[in-house]
Amino acid sequence: MSWDLFLSLLLVCVLLYLGVQLVRFVRADGDLTLLWAEWQGRRPEWELSDMVVWVTGASSGIGEELAYQLSKLGTSLVLSSRRANELERVKNKCLEISNLKEKDILVLPLDLTDRSSHQEATKTVLQQFGHIDILVNNGGRSQRSLFKDTSLDVYKEIMELNFLGTISLTKCVLPHMMERKQGKIVTVSSILGFIGAPLAGGYCATKHALQGFFNCLRAELTTYPEITVTNICPGPVQSNIVHNAFTEDISKKLENVGSQEHKMATSRCVRLMLISIANDLKEVWISEQPFLTVCYIWQYAPTWAWWLTNKLANRRIENFKNGVDADSSYFKPLRKKQTEKIPVFFYPLKRWKKYFE
Repeated sequence: MSWDLFLSLLLVCVLLYLGVQLVRFVRADGDLTLLWAEWQGRRPEWELSDMVVWVTGASSGIGEELAYQLSKLGTSLVLSSRRANELERVKNKCLEISNLKEKDILVLPLDLTDRSSHQEATKTVLQQFGHIDILVNNGGRSQRSLFKDTSLDVYKEIMELNFLGTISLTKCVLPHMMERKQGKIVTVSSILGFIGAPLAGGYCATKHALQGFFNCLRAELTTYPEITVTNICPGPVQSNIVHNAFTEDISKKLENVGSQEHKMATSRCVRLMLISIANDLKEVWISEQPFLTVCYIWQYAPTWAWWLTNKLANRRIENFKNGVDADSSYFKPLRKKQTEKIPVFFYPLKRWKKYFE
């Protein structure tokens, strides 16, 4: 074989490889490390069965779906949130869809802002199950309001709930894990934990704080290699987080929620979360396009990210004021005639057009 032919074949192979990777990225709904773990990594069915998992914010959304998928894996569950009646509903469904028994699920109402109750709650879990394998810090609330209109009480409350409540509970559980020299601390952050977006200043602040705190904690636990710290960063997901969002005043509820159908299915998000936990990934991004691309731009090209954020800010605020979901216009479904003209793997790229109209 001549060198020219060899080099030509090598070039073709490289171009094919790059083409395949581009297609994978365009269709991706998680960062590439996470998707590699989904393909080649350890399976949740192998790693998480027979464990004791404590889930906060378990009465709805991601926490509720997490309870359902974990129950099918055979894990013992501790379900916590402020709404005891909703926790009972989630528990009953877990019993219906799995082989778990009553003794395998503990309903433990918990207010993250009542930090004085966290130590006693931890003791209750240990009395029931003897140990805690995984703590999933999922409880929290979002925000939809402009800074100029928002009371400082809102920022105080959201910091108490999302940040201080989370690290308080972690502080109660961590000594037990250190004594056993094993455990997993999983915190549901957000892609807004490392990027910024209008209408969510307080929420972004709490998620940035959680990212910084748990990155530091991971470094402090290097002498405990079997205690892992995982930050989960979802993008827009179908849940009640927008329904329960803070507004400009503590007592005011969000009037116009808008449709959530354009967002990632909660079941898919939770499946990727379980893969992340099973493979002890340190930080994962779970989001459909184009938000996944935005994550990479923020990570590797922050100057471009600022330009892009400023370009999109007015559209997001306009959506909110018009009573639709802040991100909905970025995911407007393609018309049938449009989809007939392009390959399926380029659908996400069409969504970018809406950003700049």
